[in-house]
Amino acid sequence: MRLVENVRSAWKWFSVQVLALLALLPLVWESLPPESQALIPEHWRPWIVTVLALIGIGGRIVKQGQDQ
Repeated sequence: MRLVENVRSAWKWFSVQVLALLALLPLVWESLPPESQALIPEHWRPWIVTVLALIGIGGRIVKQGQDQ
């Protein structure tokens, strides 16, 4: 296994940011009061996670940064 060449700047990549959000989502969700959790209907929750994952994939395949 090899790391990408510019691994030190990975935190700037949109895909890494979205995946970090996905990783934190369950922790943040559990800390929310039930009244706040009730604002998002239960049947929407899997779709929100799916859309975030697809955005992360899109961010990984789209060229980011300045063109040289």
